[in-house]
Amino acid sequence: MIALYIILALIVVFLAVILIRTAIFKPKAEVEIFKNEETFDTDKSIENLRTLVRFKTVSYRDSEKESNEEFEGLISALPALYPKVFEVCEFRKLADRALLFRWSGKEKGKPTVLMAHYDVVPVNEEMWQKPPFEAILEDGVIWGRGTLDTKVTMNGILSAAEHLIAQGFTPENDIYFAFSGGEEINGKGAANIVDFFEENNIELGLVVDEGGAVVENVFPGVKAPCGLIGIAEKGMVDVKYTTKSAGGHASAPKPHTPVGVLSKACTKIENNPFKCHITKPVKEMFDTLGRHSTFLYRMIFANLWVFSSVLALLGKIQGGEMNALLRTTVAFTQMKGSDAANVIPPDAFMVSNIRLNPADTIDSALAHLKKTINDDSIELSVISGMNPSRISQSNCEAYDKVAKAVASTWKGCLVSPYLMVQCSDSRHYGRISDKVYRFSAMDLTSEERATIHGNNERIRVECANKAVEFYIRLIKQC
Repeated sequence: MIALYIILALIVVFLAVILIRTAIFKPKAEVEIFKNEETFDTDKSIENLRTLVRFKTVSYRDSEKESNEEFEGLISALPALYPKVFEVCEFRKLADRALLFRWSGKEKGKPTVLMAHYDVVPVNEEMWQKPPFEAILEDGVIWGRGTLDTKVTMNGILSAAEHLIAQGFTPENDIYFAFSGGEEINGKGAANIVDFFEENNIELGLVVDEGGAVVENVFPGVKAPCGLIGIAEKGMVDVKYTTKSAGGHASAPKPHTPVGVLSKACTKIENNPFKCHITKPVKEMFDTLGRHSTFLYRMIFANLWVFSSVLALLGKIQGGEMNALLRTTVAFTQMKGSDAANVIPPDAFMVSNIRLNPADTIDSALAHLKKTINDDSIELSVISGMNPSRISQSNCEAYDKVAKAVASTWKGCLVSPYLMVQCSDSRHYGRISDKVYRFSAMDLTSEERATIHGNNERIRVECANKAVEFYIRLIKQC
């Protein structure tokens, strides 16, 4: 009987701790904001964006498919679009279509780098409702490849600078505008810019690239818009799995063909996902947004020491965005066997795209895959890959500047760190800075986000103008 009372007492204490931690898990102080409105020539900014979109700066891994004239045409158009920027800023072209502007500041403190890329992914024009490179403006929406990814950012940065220079503004410290023309194919342009900073011993105080945005309905139990600032990004590796056989006619197959062997390996990997890791970016996101959630979710996020295994299990079962935040994910995307329906292939292969959690590396991922497959007849090889980025600081002045610009531009949104599950050029900056932040200055619906790299990419005029506002507010702090 005494033992039962002890057990009941422990249960009561356990529940009390859970409830007390939930009760004190209240929202943090709101981010300080600028209350003034920013006005600029919105018509000129929109026309400049449309001009950028009309250049078919499509990147291909096969460079012969690219139009160098389109890339050079965009670069040549910049002085007429942003004349004051070219009057005041130093401009240089680096290798691999890298563009670098330097806006001299009053002081010699650590400079800021504002990034974007001006290349875009290919299009299937037949699947578009509007021509993808005519930048049609209709009903307050601009249609075109690159409107979201990321010519709106390039235009936002340069339009903000153009406006501020016209107002007689000079930044406190140097500001660099860094644009690459090969981000979509993991080109070397951004890396060349980082080399420039490194070779010239330039220590950076703040770097901002594409990444999160202002979005709704992305965090359980939170209804307010969320401004997500990536403080790290997952790595990526494409792995090829190959197995061989004697081939032969399909009329007398052995128990397992090469395709069957690979299928078994695929199933094993999907049924045995990588271990869950709540890394610093995700923990800080849970700690920030979880405080604004409903009671049940607040209880979970206030007591991850108890409920992290529940999140891991839900992620394993449901997949999706929450799962991508918690673990390394594997998506099988390609498989090839025989070219004929009645021939057993002498070899077959499949490919998976793996997004690496910051707690994993390419090497550790390969080790997990080999252990899970447990079949020496399958050879694993890396097609291409990159390890997760360095994790940036979030409790510092640099992060606060970005957060303040976000909260001031989209008033009422909840600003939070997060882990970016895609890859960007900003990963190159990790070798010289721990103040690299990933934020695309837009408020996007789920439908709009789906057009990035998809059909009918488009942006609302209001959204494009908000990007300029954001950069005006950010630049004023630099």
